[in-house]
Amino acid sequence: MTLGEAVAAQAPLAQRLLDGLAALGADPPGITRDAYGRGENAAHALVAEAGEALGLVAATDAGANLSLRWPGSDPAAKPILIGSHLDSVVQGGNFDGAAGVVAGLAAVAALQAAGIHPRCGIEVLALRCEEAVWFGLGLIGSRCLLARLPPGALDLRHARTGLTLAESIAACGGDPRRIAAGTPLRDPATLGAYLEVHIEQAPQLVEAGAPVALCLANPGNVRHPFIRITGEDAHTGLPHRFRRDAALAGADLALELEKLWLAEEAAGRPMAVTIGRLHTPAERHSLTMVSGRFELSLDLRAYAADHLAALEARLAGIVAEVAARRGVRIDLGARSAAAPGRMDPAILEGFAAAAARAGLPAPRLNSPGSHDANNFAAAGVPTGMLLARNRNGSHNPDEAMETGDLMASVSVLTHWLAERAGE
Repeated sequence: MTLGEAVAAQAPLAQRLLDGLAALGADPPGITRDAYGRGENAAHALVAEAGEALGLVAATDAGANLSLRWPGSDPAAKPILIGSHLDSVVQGGNFDGAAGVVAGLAAVAALQAAGIHPRCGIEVLALRCEEAVWFGLGLIGSRCLLARLPPGALDLRHARTGLTLAESIAACGGDPRRIAAGTPLRDPATLGAYLEVHIEQAPQLVEAGAPVALCLANPGNVRHPFIRITGEDAHTGLPHRFRRDAALAGADLALELEKLWLAEEAAGRPMAVTIGRLHTPAERHSLTMVSGRFELSLDLRAYAADHLAALEARLAGIVAEVAARRGVRIDLGARSAAAPGRMDPAILEGFAAAAARAGLPAPRLNSPGSHDANNFAAAGVPTGMLLARNRNGSHNPDEAMETGDLMASVSVLTHWLAERAGE
Protein backbone atom coordinates (compact mmCIF):
# COMPACT_ATOMS: atom_id res chain seq x y z
CA MET A 1 0.00 0.00 0.00
CA THR A 2 1.40 3.40 -0.96
CA LEU A 3 1.52 6.18 1.58
CA GLY A 4 -1.19 8.07 -0.31
CA GLU A 5 -3.44 5.01 -0.27
CA ALA A 6 -2.75 4.50 3.42
CA VAL A 7 -3.80 8.08 4.18
CA ALA A 8 -6.97 7.82 2.10
CA ALA A 9 -7.91 4.64 3.94
CA GLN A 10 -8.08 6.56 7.24
CA ALA A 11 -10.91 8.88 6.17
CA PRO A 12 -13.56 6.60 7.76
CA LEU A 13 -11.61 6.62 11.05
CA ALA A 14 -11.42 10.41 11.02
CA GLN A 15 -15.11 10.73 10.19
CA ARG A 16 -16.12 8.27 12.90
CA LEU A 17 -14.14 10.19 15.53
CA LEU A 18 -15.46 13.57 14.40
CA ASP A 19 -19.03 12.25 14.46
CA GLY A 20 -18.48 10.74 17.91
CA LEU A 21 -17.11 13.99 19.29
CA ALA A 22 -20.06 15.90 17.82
CA ALA A 23 -22.55 13.51 19.40
CA LEU A 24 -21.12 13.67 22.90
CA GLY A 25 -20.77 17.47 22.77
CA ALA A 26 -24.16 18.20 21.20
CA ASP A 27 -25.62 21.38 22.67
CA PRO A 28 -28.00 22.88 20.08
CA PRO A 29 -27.43 24.95 18.11
CA GLY A 30 -23.76 24.05 18.55
CA ILE A 31 -21.23 21.99 20.47
CA THR A 32 -20.13 22.38 24.09
CA ARG A 33 -17.28 20.35 25.52
CA ASP A 34 -16.60 21.95 28.88
CA ALA A 35 -12.97 21.96 29.98
CA TYR A 36 -12.18 19.73 32.96
CA GLY A 37 -15.84 18.73 32.82
CA ARG A 38 -18.13 16.09 31.41
CA GLY A 39 -17.75 17.14 27.77
CA GLU A 40 -13.97 17.27 27.67
CA ASN A 41 -13.67 14.14 29.82
CA ALA A 42 -15.94 12.18 27.47
CA ALA A 43 -13.92 13.39 24.49
CA HIS A 44 -10.68 12.26 26.15
CA ALA A 45 -12.20 8.82 26.78
CA LEU A 46 -13.30 8.50 23.15
CA VAL A 47 -9.88 9.48 21.83
CA ALA A 48 -8.07 7.24 24.32
CA GLU A 49 -10.12 4.28 23.16
CA ALA A 50 -9.26 5.02 19.53
CA GLY A 51 -5.57 5.35 20.37
CA GLU A 52 -5.48 2.11 22.30
CA ALA A 53 -7.12 0.36 19.32
CA LEU A 54 -4.07 1.48 17.32
CA GLY A 55 -1.76 -0.01 19.95
CA LEU A 56 -0.80 3.36 21.45
CA VAL A 57 0.05 3.61 25.14
CA ALA A 58 -2.27 5.99 27.02
CA ALA A 59 -1.08 8.12 29.94
CA THR A 60 -2.36 11.16 31.82
CA ASP A 61 0.06 13.77 33.15
CA ALA A 62 -0.21 16.03 36.19
CA GLY A 63 -2.21 18.60 34.21
CA ALA A 64 -4.66 15.83 33.17
CA ASN A 65 -3.45 16.04 29.56
CA LEU A 66 -3.80 12.80 27.61
CA SER A 67 -0.81 11.30 25.78
CA LEU A 68 -1.14 8.40 23.32
CA ARG A 69 2.37 7.11 22.65
CA TRP A 70 3.70 4.99 19.80
CA PRO A 71 7.20 3.93 20.96
CA GLY A 72 10.04 4.23 18.46
CA SER A 73 12.86 1.80 17.88
CA ASP A 74 15.46 4.20 19.29
CA PRO A 75 14.71 5.00 22.95
CA ALA A 76 17.27 7.82 22.88
CA ALA A 77 15.62 9.65 19.97
CA LYS A 78 13.61 12.73 20.87
CA PRO A 79 9.86 12.11 20.45
CA ILE A 80 7.61 13.98 18.05
CA LEU A 81 4.41 15.32 19.64
CA ILE A 82 1.24 15.89 17.62
CA GLY A 83 -1.44 17.70 19.58
CA SER A 84 -4.35 20.01 19.99
CA HIS A 85 -7.35 20.31 22.33
CA LEU A 86 -10.80 18.77 22.75
CA ASP A 87 -12.64 21.44 24.75
CA SER A 88 -14.82 23.97 22.97
CA VAL A 89 -16.38 27.32 23.63
CA VAL A 90 -20.04 27.28 24.69
CA GLN A 91 -22.22 26.25 21.72
CA GLY A 92 -19.30 26.50 19.35
CA GLY A 93 -18.35 24.23 16.47
CA ASN A 94 -17.11 20.65 16.40
CA PHE A 95 -13.75 21.11 14.72
CA ASP A 96 -11.81 23.82 16.59
CA GLY A 97 -9.11 21.80 18.34
CA ALA A 98 -10.68 18.38 17.89
CA ALA A 99 -9.68 18.20 14.21
CA GLY A 100 -6.02 18.36 15.26
CA VAL A 101 -6.26 15.45 17.67
CA VAL A 102 -8.14 13.38 15.09
CA ALA A 103 -5.50 14.28 12.46
CA GLY A 104 -2.75 12.98 14.74
CA LEU A 105 -4.49 9.64 15.19
CA ALA A 106 -5.23 9.37 11.47
CA ALA A 107 -1.56 10.05 10.62
CA VAL A 108 -0.39 7.31 13.00
CA ALA A 109 -2.95 4.90 11.54
CA ALA A 110 -1.76 5.77 8.02
CA LEU A 111 1.88 5.09 8.89
CA GLN A 112 0.89 1.76 10.40
CA ALA A 113 -1.18 0.84 7.33
CA ALA A 114 1.80 1.65 5.10
CA GLY A 115 4.06 -0.58 7.20
CA ILE A 116 6.21 2.31 8.44
CA HIS A 117 7.53 2.07 12.00
CA PRO A 118 8.99 5.14 13.70
CA ARG A 119 12.59 5.46 14.77
CA CYS A 120 11.61 8.06 17.39
CA GLY A 121 8.48 7.92 19.51
CA ILE A 122 5.36 9.62 18.17
CA GLU A 123 2.80 10.91 20.66
CA VAL A 124 -0.68 12.22 20.03
CA LEU A 125 -1.64 14.76 22.72
CA ALA A 126 -5.10 15.88 23.79
CA LEU A 127 -4.29 19.03 25.75
CA ARG A 128 -6.70 20.35 28.36
CA CYS A 129 -8.60 23.62 28.36
CA GLU A 130 -7.26 25.57 25.43
CA GLU A 131 -10.29 27.87 25.38
CA ALA A 132 -10.13 30.87 27.71
CA VAL A 133 -13.90 30.89 28.23
CA TRP A 134 -13.69 28.39 31.10
CA PHE A 135 -11.21 30.09 33.45
CA GLY A 136 -10.51 33.44 31.80
CA LEU A 137 -7.14 31.95 30.80
CA GLY A 138 -6.42 29.91 27.69
CA LEU A 139 -3.88 27.27 26.65
CA ILE A 140 -3.96 25.76 30.13
CA GLY A 141 -2.98 22.21 29.18
CA SER A 142 0.19 23.26 27.39
CA ARG A 143 0.91 25.85 30.08
CA CYS A 144 0.79 23.06 32.67
CA LEU A 145 2.98 20.79 30.59
CA LEU A 146 5.64 23.46 30.03
CA ALA A 147 5.38 25.31 33.38
CA ARG A 148 4.00 28.48 31.79
CA LEU A 149 1.01 29.11 34.08
CA PRO A 150 0.96 32.67 35.42
CA PRO A 151 1.00 33.25 39.19
CA GLY A 152 -2.36 32.61 40.82
CA ALA A 153 -3.73 30.61 37.90
CA LEU A 154 -4.48 27.54 40.03
CA ASP A 155 -6.90 29.68 42.05
CA LEU A 156 -8.96 30.77 39.03
CA ARG A 157 -12.53 29.46 39.11
CA HIS A 158 -14.36 27.52 36.44
CA ALA A 159 -17.13 29.53 34.76
CA ARG A 160 -19.69 26.75 35.29
CA THR A 161 -18.65 24.59 38.23
CA GLY A 162 -17.06 27.27 40.39
CA LEU A 163 -14.20 24.87 41.17
CA THR A 164 -10.70 26.29 41.17
CA LEU A 165 -8.32 25.20 38.45
CA ALA A 166 -6.41 23.16 41.03
CA GLU A 167 -9.61 21.41 42.10
CA SER A 168 -10.60 20.83 38.48
CA ILE A 169 -7.24 19.29 37.61
CA ALA A 170 -7.41 16.98 40.63
CA ALA A 171 -10.97 15.91 39.77
CA CYS A 172 -9.74 14.77 36.34
CA GLY A 173 -6.86 12.69 37.66
CA GLY A 174 -4.12 15.31 37.57
CA ASP A 175 -1.83 16.51 40.34
CA PRO A 176 -2.10 20.25 41.02
CA ARG A 177 0.72 20.05 43.58
CA ARG A 178 3.06 18.95 40.82
CA ILE A 179 1.84 21.85 38.66
CA ALA A 180 2.32 24.30 41.55
CA ALA A 181 5.97 23.27 41.78
CA GLY A 182 6.55 25.29 38.60
CA THR A 183 8.79 22.84 36.75
CA PRO A 184 7.94 21.48 33.29
CA LEU A 185 6.21 18.12 33.11
CA ARG A 186 8.26 17.52 29.97
CA ASP A 187 11.71 19.06 29.52
CA PRO A 188 11.46 21.06 26.26
CA ALA A 189 15.06 20.14 25.44
CA THR A 190 14.06 16.45 25.25
CA LEU A 191 11.27 17.01 22.67
CA GLY A 192 12.05 16.65 18.99
CA ALA A 193 9.10 18.63 17.67
CA TYR A 194 5.54 19.70 18.35
CA LEU A 195 3.11 19.59 15.41
CA GLU A 196 -0.46 20.85 15.35
CA VAL A 197 -3.22 20.72 12.77
CA HIS A 198 -5.97 23.29 13.24
CA ILE A 199 -8.91 24.56 11.26
CA GLU A 200 -8.31 27.86 9.52
CA GLN A 201 -10.17 30.54 11.44
CA ALA A 202 -10.54 33.01 8.58
CA PRO A 203 -11.68 32.23 5.02
CA GLN A 204 -8.17 32.60 3.59
CA LEU A 205 -8.03 29.02 2.28
CA VAL A 206 -11.53 29.31 0.80
CA GLU A 207 -10.28 32.43 -0.94
CA ALA A 208 -7.10 30.64 -2.09
CA GLY A 209 -8.92 27.53 -3.28
CA ALA A 210 -6.54 25.25 -1.33
CA PRO A 211 -7.40 22.56 1.24
CA VAL A 212 -4.37 23.05 3.50
CA ALA A 213 -1.91 25.80 4.39
CA LEU A 214 1.50 25.93 5.99
CA CYS A 215 1.25 28.17 9.04
CA LEU A 216 3.93 30.84 9.33
CA ALA A 217 3.05 32.18 12.78
CA ASN A 218 0.37 32.44 15.45
CA PRO A 219 -0.23 35.74 17.19
CA GLY A 220 0.54 36.23 20.83
CA ASN A 221 -2.00 38.00 22.96
CA VAL A 222 -2.54 40.19 25.98
CA ARG A 223 -5.92 39.69 27.63
CA HIS A 224 -7.85 41.63 30.25
CA PRO A 225 -11.01 39.60 30.93
CA PHE A 226 -12.53 41.92 33.54
CA ILE A 227 -12.01 45.60 32.77
CA ARG A 228 -14.09 47.82 35.06
CA ILE A 229 -14.97 51.44 34.48
CA THR A 230 -16.23 53.50 37.41
CA GLY A 231 -17.97 56.80 36.91
CA GLU A 232 -21.01 58.21 38.71
CA ASP A 233 -24.66 57.15 38.67
CA ALA A 234 -26.94 60.02 37.67
CA HIS A 235 -30.36 60.98 36.35
CA THR A 236 -30.86 60.68 32.60
CA GLY A 237 -31.56 64.41 32.31
CA LEU A 238 -28.14 65.43 33.66
CA PRO A 239 -26.42 67.81 31.20
CA HIS A 240 -23.39 66.39 29.42
CA ARG A 241 -20.83 68.63 31.13
CA PHE A 242 -21.74 67.16 34.53
CA ARG A 243 -21.72 63.51 33.54
CA ARG A 244 -19.18 60.83 34.45
CA ASP A 245 -20.82 58.28 32.16
CA ALA A 246 -19.14 54.87 32.44
CA ALA A 247 -21.10 53.40 29.49
CA LEU A 248 -20.01 56.12 27.09
CA ALA A 249 -16.46 55.75 28.40
CA GLY A 250 -16.64 52.06 27.53
CA ALA A 251 -17.86 52.87 24.02
CA ASP A 252 -15.17 55.51 23.70
CA LEU A 253 -12.47 53.04 24.72
CA ALA A 254 -13.73 50.48 22.21
CA LEU A 255 -13.72 52.98 19.35
CA GLU A 256 -10.25 54.28 20.20
CA LEU A 257 -8.93 50.72 20.13
CA GLU A 258 -10.52 50.17 16.73
CA LYS A 259 -8.79 53.32 15.45
CA LEU A 260 -5.49 51.88 16.69
CA TRP A 261 -6.22 48.59 14.92
CA LEU A 262 -7.04 50.24 11.58
CA ALA A 263 -3.96 52.46 11.77
CA GLU A 264 -1.69 49.48 12.46
CA GLU A 265 -3.16 47.47 9.59
CA ALA A 266 -2.79 50.43 7.24
CA ALA A 267 0.88 50.57 8.22
CA GLY A 268 1.34 46.88 7.36
CA ARG A 269 1.50 45.67 10.96
CA PRO A 270 -1.15 42.93 11.36
CA MET A 271 -2.90 42.72 14.70
CA ALA A 272 -6.40 42.34 16.11
CA VAL A 273 -8.59 43.83 18.83
CA THR A 274 -11.52 41.85 20.23
CA ILE A 275 -14.01 43.07 22.82
CA GLY A 276 -16.04 40.06 23.87
CA ARG A 277 -18.03 41.69 26.68
CA LEU A 278 -19.32 45.29 26.68
CA HIS A 279 -22.10 46.02 29.14
CA THR A 280 -23.43 47.75 32.20
CA PRO A 281 -23.74 45.32 35.14
CA ALA A 282 -26.85 43.20 34.65
CA GLU A 283 -28.18 43.89 38.11
CA ARG A 284 -28.08 47.65 37.41
CA HIS A 285 -29.48 47.82 33.85
CA SER A 286 -31.82 50.79 33.68
CA LEU A 287 -33.47 52.90 31.02
CA THR A 288 -33.60 55.98 33.24
CA MET A 289 -30.14 56.13 34.81
CA VAL A 290 -26.72 57.27 33.66
CA SER A 291 -24.59 54.29 34.55
CA GLY A 292 -21.66 54.81 36.85
CA ARG A 293 -20.37 51.29 36.20
CA PHE A 294 -19.39 49.49 33.03
CA GLU A 295 -17.52 46.27 32.22
CA LEU A 296 -15.75 44.88 29.20
CA SER A 297 -13.13 42.36 28.14
CA LEU A 298 -10.20 42.87 25.79
CA ASP A 299 -8.05 40.55 23.68
CA LEU A 300 -5.14 42.34 21.99
CA ARG A 301 -2.98 40.26 19.65
CA ALA A 302 -0.03 40.57 17.28
CA TYR A 303 2.60 38.37 15.62
CA ALA A 304 5.80 39.73 17.16
CA ALA A 305 6.73 40.21 20.80
CA ASP A 306 8.03 43.75 20.29
CA HIS A 307 4.89 44.77 18.41
CA LEU A 308 2.69 43.33 21.15
CA ALA A 309 4.68 45.21 23.79
CA ALA A 310 4.30 48.45 21.82
CA LEU A 311 0.56 47.89 21.50
CA GLU A 312 0.25 47.31 25.22
CA ALA A 313 2.01 50.63 25.84
CA ARG A 314 -0.45 52.30 23.46
CA LEU A 315 -3.30 50.68 25.37
CA ALA A 316 -2.10 52.30 28.59
CA GLY A 317 -2.05 55.69 26.89
CA ILE A 318 -5.53 55.25 25.40
CA VAL A 319 -6.92 54.21 28.78
CA ALA A 320 -5.47 57.30 30.44
CA GLU A 321 -6.83 59.59 27.71
CA VAL A 322 -10.35 58.16 27.83
CA ALA A 323 -10.44 58.20 31.63
CA ALA A 324 -9.41 61.87 31.72
CA ARG A 325 -11.81 62.88 28.96
CA ARG A 326 -14.80 61.13 30.50
CA GLY A 327 -13.98 61.77 34.16
CA VAL A 328 -13.98 58.08 35.06
CA ARG A 329 -11.61 55.52 36.51
CA ILE A 330 -10.62 52.56 34.30
CA ASP A 331 -9.20 49.49 35.99
CA LEU A 332 -7.80 46.96 33.50
CA GLY A 333 -7.90 44.22 36.14
CA ALA A 334 -6.27 40.83 35.75
CA ARG A 335 -3.90 40.34 32.83
CA SER A 336 -2.87 37.18 31.03
CA ALA A 337 -0.58 36.81 28.05
CA ALA A 338 0.55 34.28 25.47
CA ALA A 339 3.78 34.66 23.54
CA PRO A 340 3.64 34.85 19.74
CA GLY A 341 4.40 31.54 18.07
CA ARG A 342 6.62 31.64 14.99
CA MET A 343 6.92 28.27 13.29
CA ASP A 344 10.26 26.51 12.91
CA PRO A 345 11.77 27.24 9.47
CA ALA A 346 13.09 23.70 8.99
CA ILE A 347 9.71 22.16 9.77
CA LEU A 348 8.03 24.68 7.50
CA GLU A 349 10.27 23.68 4.59
CA GLY A 350 9.78 20.01 5.44
CA PHE A 351 6.01 20.50 5.32
CA ALA A 352 6.37 22.24 1.95
CA ALA A 353 8.32 19.28 0.58
CA ALA A 354 5.78 16.86 2.06
CA ALA A 355 2.92 18.76 0.44
CA ALA A 356 4.72 18.58 -2.89
CA ARG A 357 5.20 14.82 -2.52
CA ALA A 358 1.48 14.50 -1.73
CA GLY A 359 0.60 16.62 -4.77
CA LEU A 360 -1.12 19.28 -2.71
CA PRO A 361 -1.03 23.06 -3.15
CA ALA A 362 -0.19 24.57 0.24
CA PRO A 363 0.02 28.36 0.56
CA ARG A 364 1.83 29.91 3.49
CA LEU A 365 -0.41 31.88 5.84
CA ASN A 366 -0.46 33.41 9.29
CA SER A 367 -3.08 32.00 11.64
CA PRO A 368 -5.36 34.59 13.26
CA GLY A 369 -5.62 32.48 16.43
CA SER A 370 -3.33 31.74 19.36
CA HIS A 371 -2.89 28.01 19.93
CA ASP A 372 -1.07 25.55 22.18
CA ALA A 373 1.68 25.65 19.53
CA ASN A 374 2.53 29.13 20.86
CA ASN A 375 3.66 27.72 24.18
CA PHE A 376 5.80 25.01 22.62
CA ALA A 377 7.45 27.50 20.27
CA ALA A 378 8.06 29.92 23.16
CA ALA A 379 9.62 27.08 25.18
CA GLY A 380 12.12 26.40 22.40
CA VAL A 381 10.53 23.24 20.99
CA PRO A 382 10.72 23.11 17.16
CA THR A 383 7.09 23.72 16.20
CA GLY A 384 5.04 23.41 13.03
CA MET A 385 1.37 23.94 12.17
CA LEU A 386 -0.91 23.03 9.31
CA LEU A 387 -4.21 24.83 8.72
CA ALA A 388 -7.21 22.94 7.31
CA ARG A 389 -9.70 24.77 5.11
CA ASN A 390 -12.85 25.73 6.99
CA ARG A 391 -15.73 27.95 6.00
CA ASN A 392 -17.53 30.25 8.43
CA GLY A 393 -14.74 30.81 10.94
CA SER A 394 -14.63 29.19 14.35
CA HIS A 395 -16.11 29.52 17.84
CA ASN A 396 -19.56 29.27 16.29
CA PRO A 397 -21.96 26.41 15.41
CA ASP A 398 -21.35 26.92 11.68
CA GLU A 399 -17.75 25.69 11.50
CA ALA A 400 -17.67 23.85 8.18
CA MET A 401 -14.49 21.84 7.68
CA GLU A 402 -14.85 19.04 5.14
CA THR A 403 -13.31 15.74 6.20
CA GLY A 404 -11.57 15.57 2.83
CA ASP A 405 -9.80 18.83 3.62
CA LEU A 406 -8.72 17.50 6.99
CA MET A 407 -7.31 14.46 5.20
CA ALA A 408 -5.21 16.80 3.04
CA SER A 409 -3.56 18.02 6.26
CA VAL A 410 -3.19 14.39 7.39
CA SER A 411 -1.48 13.62 4.08
CA VAL A 412 1.10 16.40 4.54
CA LEU A 413 1.62 15.39 8.17
CA THR A 414 2.02 11.70 7.30
CA HIS A 415 4.50 12.34 4.47
CA TRP A 416 6.55 14.56 6.80
CA LEU A 417 6.53 11.92 9.57
CA ALA A 418 7.53 9.19 7.14
CA GLU A 419 10.49 11.26 5.96
CA ARG A 420 11.53 12.57 9.37
CA ALA A 421 10.73 9.71 11.75
CA GLY A 422 10.29 6.58 9.67
CA GLU A 423 12.89 3.82 9.70
